[in-house]
Amino acid sequence: MDSERICAVITGGEYAPMEGMEECAFVVACDRGYVHAQRAGVRPDVILGDFDSYSGALPEGVKILRLPVEKDDTDTMYAVRHALGMGYRHIRIYCALGGRLDHLYANIQTGAFAAAHGARAELIGNDTHIYVLPGGEISLPPRRGWSLSVFAMTDKVRGVSITGAKYPLSGAVITNRFPIGTSNEWLPGKTVTVRAEAGIYAVMLCRMPQ
Repeated sequence: MDSERICAVITGGEYAPMEGMEECAFVVACDRGYVHAQRAGVRPDVILGDFDSYSGALPEGVKILRLPVEKDDTDTMYAVRHALGMGYRHIRIYCALGGRLDHLYANIQTGAFAAAHGARAELIGNDTHIYVLPGGEISLPPRRGWSLSVFAMTDKVRGVSITGAKYPLSGAVITNRFPIGTSNEWLPGKTVTVRAEAGIYAVMLCRMPQ
């Protein structure tokens, strides 16, 4: 079932290595994201966008979806809708971070949209990896030199527990108006597990400055 597989979405943001791409069953490139796909040696299954940031040649044998320039959805949002419509419930968004702050924030909100429709979203950049989840649990093996933060994407996220971290939490309520989950750390040799009973939350992993 597609709900058990991963759909990759490649955006036109700041280029970042596409770790885990080999795990993805379907690939959508958004506009200038096709340039990033070429750089990574990835052949998309679909290329879509209004093509305001890419005007080069497009490959033969790949489905092209041309979108209007004036629309409510960003190209990335349209790609996520496309993935959800195909039944995917794990969406990995590459090159989604860095660059313009408004685009970055829009991509995080797009991850929240996916989570509101029952999907797990990942946003991957050079020094940041964000998971956006519709409640439930995620386990994260230790990353040396990285921090870990947990944020509420809905007004409230209930029953939040964090284990394996320097600052644990048990059954807490966190809100999107107070950043209590910022800048946690792995305990030595431990896997961090984050769990929420209700609400959409984000787990943000950030590489620490050397």
